[in-house]
Amino acid sequence: MHSGQHHPIVMHIMCPNSAELLVSISGIRGIVGSALTPEAALRFARAFATTLPPGRVVVGRDSRPSGVMLEHAVLAGLLASGCDVLRLGIMPTPALGFAVRQHGAVGGIQITASHNPAPYNGLKLFGPDGMVLDEADGTKVRQAYFDMSFRQIGPACRATVRGMDDAWISHLDRVLEQVDVPLIRSRRFRVLLDANSGAGGPPGLDLLDRLTWQHLVTAVGCEPDGDFTHEPEPLAEHLAEVAPLVSENSCDIGFALDPDADRLAIFDEQGRYIGEELTLALAAECRLRRDKGPVVINLSTSRVVEDVATRHGCAVQRVPVGELHVAKAMRELRAVIGGEGNGGVIDPAVGWVRDPFVGIALVLQLMAETGKTVSQLVADLPAYHIVKAKMPMERDSLPRYYDLLIGQWPDATASRSDGLRLEWRDRWIHIRPSNTEPVVRIIAEAPSADEARRLTDEAFSLARTSSEGGSHVPQ
Repeated sequence: MHSGQHHPIVMHIMCPNSAELLVSISGIRGIVGSALTPEAALRFARAFATTLPPGRVVVGRDSRPSGVMLEHAVLAGLLASGCDVLRLGIMPTPALGFAVRQHGAVGGIQITASHNPAPYNGLKLFGPDGMVLDEADGTKVRQAYFDMSFRQIGPACRATVRGMDDAWISHLDRVLEQVDVPLIRSRRFRVLLDANSGAGGPPGLDLLDRLTWQHLVTAVGCEPDGDFTHEPEPLAEHLAEVAPLVSENSCDIGFALDPDADRLAIFDEQGRYIGEELTLALAAECRLRRDKGPVVINLSTSRVVEDVATRHGCAVQRVPVGELHVAKAMRELRAVIGGEGNGGVIDPAVGWVRDPFVGIALVLQLMAETGKTVSQLVADLPAYHIVKAKMPMERDSLPRYYDLLIGQWPDATASRSDGLRLEWRDRWIHIRPSNTEPVVRIIAEAPSADEARRLTDEAFSLARTSSEGGSHVPQ
């Protein structure tokens, strides 16, 4: 195996903020006020309720200040459609998915814009299985929203709202069942947690208090007031001021969450950002030491997870990008673990949602079992380098662009199951339109940063050729 540092290199070519509301099969998202209004939230909640059978709907939100206003609009929409509501307040997304199943709800709504900047918010929909709403049901909701064809109720409707505090506790109980709590506590790990004033602060501290000792936890931004101290997406460039706090506080590891707590980034004991890609790899290493079985990842996830699975004699299935695709394949294949390279770990023993609390528990379990530091665990993994980029491109230009890319690299194995993925023996590149932004994402992985960047540079060059309408394929 190769040893070395894993440094994800992230490039961004940003598009201007759109004033349009993004309406997809899994929810809506937009800038609050200019795109996402209380009227839109109420209308979308009514559309969702119209597609549901009678029953309870669970509602939660992340810590963004606009969530209070949107929550009331959502409650009004659900009540106006005859739904009883279980109102959870500020709640991590994986805990909401767990609560849907625990309380036998017919669906759930999480009010969140996930990792998007502070001006954004949105609604994310869940089915009765605690999984992100599937394509068929999501299409029905989207159609009802645009047609404004809503369920009508009469004056005799008795729909109710019931609140529940600290609903995430039962979710954490299930997480802790997956690890050896006494063993982890015996190691007395010092841990830093950066929740960036998001929904994961109080649950994260509760989890770490139960896995370590409260006085050994350094809390950063763990008050869920939505006053983000840095950009929400847990990337290296956004966490530059957090990283030094790990070594300054003599911590063994550092964890960083996004606002709705469904992504997890990790720092080693020296405060080096090891990235989100290795979160799933380390979690898989821990789980596969105990349980053998299939692993499911998306097409943009680092191949280091494949190498970990191969080392344990386990098969890996790649699926299109998206939490739903991963979770559905995991359920069909009875996978023991899966997730996405954005720091999203999915453990079927807990739920079908990306879950950083599972990630935290499994990584601490791995450290406790092996007696190794984070940097030593990383050194045991194969070293790859990822370059992530994005650029504006019209969707109708993509077919021609994909043809140019295949012509440029005829020796690669091509897959069009989700955009275009080209793979070689030791590297790959994946090009696909974003589901949440008006951009095309380009992700490449290779043994070195220069080799990965060379792939993205050529892809950018071909994008210019595609947009100019030329027919020449560079050789």
